[in-house]
Amino acid sequence: MSSLNKINPMIAAAAAVAAVAAASFASHPSATYAAQANAAVVSTAKTSLGTIIVNSNGRTLYLFKKDRNGKSACSGQCAAFWPPLITSAKPRVTGGAKASLIGTTRRADGRLQVTYNHHPLYTFVKDTKAGQTNGEGVNAYGAVWDAMSPAGATIAKQTSPPAGGGGGY
Repeated sequence: MSSLNKINPMIAAAAAVAAVAAASFASHPSATYAAQANAAVVSTAKTSLGTIIVNSNGRTLYLFKKDRNGKSACSGQCAAFWPPLITSAKPRVTGGAKASLIGTTRRADGRLQVTYNHHPLYTFVKDTKAGQTNGEGVNAYGAVWDAMSPAGATIAKQTSPPAGGGGGY
């Protein structure tokens, strides 16, 4: 057998190994990619309330004023209406959200909830589209729910000035 005939099977075997490795990589992305895919994202959006923090779908993120010391006071029926922002990896920020303000807290059920400026974050089931702020100022489950600014402060609904101007003269 010539040396050329011995090389062809070796090349074919090497090509087969490379193809199997490539297929395996394609079907099992790297751990870094998988971790990023499971990481919650906090971003910003402009709404009728001004610039607020939102999740990766553009849904408003709220804080619950009953929460204390970075721990959630919302579970059961409360969490059904105000779903906590859950993550299984280190949360990420985009837009004008600040990485220095993001964190997590462990819920009673063991899941990690994303926090912003030490406040656990929630969405609201009646916000069905990006940019809606239907939960702003709602008093439910024992306290008020507020949207948050990128600086980590609560945002209050802006009230309109009284009709007629009220110039005071």
